[in-house]
Amino acid sequence: MDKNQTGIEYMKEGNWEAAAKVFMEAIEENPDDTVAYINFGNVLTAVGETEKAMNFYDKAISLDSSAVSAYYSKGSLFYEMERFAEAKDMFEQAAKKGMESGDNYFMLGMCLVQLDQGRLALPYLQRSTELLKTDAEAFFQYGLCLAKEQYIDEAIIQLEHSVSLDSSHADAFYNLGVAYGFKEEAAKALDMFNRALEIEPGHLLAGHGKKLIEESIG
Repeated sequence: MDKNQTGIEYMKEGNWEAAAKVFMEAIEENPDDTVAYINFGNVLTAVGETEKAMNFYDKAISLDSSAVSAYYSKGSLFYEMERFAEAKDMFEQAAKKGMESGDNYFMLGMCLVQLDQGRLALPYLQRSTELLKTDAEAFFQYGLCLAKEQYIDEAIIQLEHSVSLDSSHADAFYNLGVAYGFKEEAAKALDMFNRALEIEPGHLLAGHGKKLIEESIG
């Protein structure tokens, strides 16, 4: 097992110090090893050393401009820092350089959502669901974006798929309630709000939605 693989095993165990040591050894032995720089950056990210992590991602990119994982890692870091425009640029670069990853498309879509560009986010979120076929959150966010763009029927399909993958997704049930309420299907809306409240009794929005529906049907 090479040092990068050994370091990744340490990361899986949460042994950041051992992982960092092994990745640094890999860099010292091969200063042009882009993977080691990216891995070391990921360790720094995990322990909150964001600025140092950026430096290692940048070093990897300077060694290999097609190091897609470095762009993805930088994008994730920018997203966590709520620097969504910069995050979007990184995820776009990763895609342009050949990263055909559901996670990358999902994060690119989420950046556009955060930048109030929901219409532009839709194709990326759709692509993420095609690649992440068992990811309830991907279908949830795609459905949510469709709903915000007023594609209510399409949103319901995606949200229903989300809860079929994760029957404990209270927010997906809540948003299904909103969608059915929008379509004036009160019984279905009430059922969805009740499902959300069964999962999360303190779900304020679902509670409010349920009250409005109950008042409307007397």
